[in-house]
Amino acid sequence: MHILLALSLLAAAPGEEVQVAVLHQPVARGERIEARDFTTEARPPAAARGALSAENAAGMEATRNLQAGTIVRQSDVMRPQLVRRGEPVTIRIVSGALVITASGRALGGAADGESVRVVVNATNRTLDGVAEGAGTVRISAP
Repeated sequence: MHILLALSLLAAAPGEEVQVAVLHQPVARGERIEARDFTTEARPPAAARGALSAENAAGMEATRNLQAGTIVRQSDVMRPQLVRRGEPVTIRIVSGALVITASGRALGGAADGESVRVVVNATNRTLDGVAEGAGTVRISAP
């Protein structure tokens, strides 16, 4: 779909406008964007350059506050964060069939499969792990 938008931008005659997806309601930073948040409007090709389609932006999380009428670009969205900085997390330390869980706090944010540093509450030890679920970080033991 993103390729079709790029092709329509190339095919637009000077002074002609192209249809592009824009937000019809504001989206707050950290809020998930859905396809129903979009409508289409005619915009100049230069303004529409780099615009994401509603389908490509759906399911992503806003990196900043987005106003109604905004054209959403790749820099405006990120993969949904499963772990957020400062929030409590469950730490799963895995070694083969052995699984140990501990409570901790995230030192950064991470989407599914991304690395994140956490602090174990009981020991104040900092560990590196991978976000694997909402509020869950997996540490693989050597």
